[in-house]
Amino acid sequence: MFSSLQMFGPVALWSPFFFLSLAVVALLYAGMTGRWRKRLGFDVPVPRKQKVYFFTGIALLYVCKGSPLDLLGHLTFTAHMVQMAVLYLIVPQCFILGIPGPLYERVFRVAAVRRVFRLLTKPIVALLLFNGLFSLYHVPFIFDGVKTNMWLHALVTSVIFIAAFCMWWPLVNKLPDWQTLSGLKKMGYIFADGMLLTPACALIIFADAPLYATYTDPKAWMAALALCVPQGTLASLDLTGPQMFLSMSPLHDQQLGGVLMKIIQEIVYGTMLFFIFSDWYRKEREKEPNLDMELKPTQ
Repeated sequence: MFSSLQMFGPVALWSPFFFLSLAVVALLYAGMTGRWRKRLGFDVPVPRKQKVYFFTGIALLYVCKGSPLDLLGHLTFTAHMVQMAVLYLIVPQCFILGIPGPLYERVFRVAAVRRVFRLLTKPIVALLLFNGLFSLYHVPFIFDGVKTNMWLHALVTSVIFIAAFCMWWPLVNKLPDWQTLSGLKKMGYIFADGMLLTPACALIIFADAPLYATYTDPKAWMAALALCVPQGTLASLDLTGPQMFLSMSPLHDQQLGGVLMKIIQEIVYGTMLFFIFSDWYRKEREKEPNLDMELKPTQ
């Protein structure tokens, strides 16, 4: 499969300009958390673990939007759904955990930013915003329109990513002033999140016919490819349609994509549930000695 992708050229496969942009962001982060730290007023050193989270987020973002996976996402629906799962369910967590607290505090000094962000990260708002946008995006006529328009695609992808960031914020942020959910409420939040995402996956998995023209109609498919393949390269290729790169029918490709999305979601949410439950249980156990001391009669 990878050898057949070579025909699209290195720009389509590796997105060098996107790579350079992310490299600049990574270097700025390294400077802000390293040699420029004291100049920026960061008194406490940034833990290595936090840096690992941020750089992991940068690496995964490149894998999703700059590596051959991005091109594959235009060729097969299965690759598209894997791309979406990593981009919206894993990458935002890495950035939330990787950005230092003092940097958040500086941004939140702007009253308008703080008010808007506080509204968007309210648990109910965040849940409905992300799951609603993700579900609407996969409505067939919206999906095909977005996938064939470069600027609309960039806008919609960015908006859903921001919504995913807001959705994960109540669960994983470490700032004391932004803790809106307790341990048990976090578990309920994850269960609700999984339920709200299920209808979109069910629509894709149980459809009895292919839903998306960009993976079945050669003309729409070529228009979608133009988003990541240079026009000169695309014009020079003898492409007949998406079946060139599929080892299964478009319907099975669509169903497999929906199943993989749901599996990755369950793994991510299950892992998060495990850590939240462990943290809640540990805190409850820590309270027991103090409670025993309070209940113990004085001699």
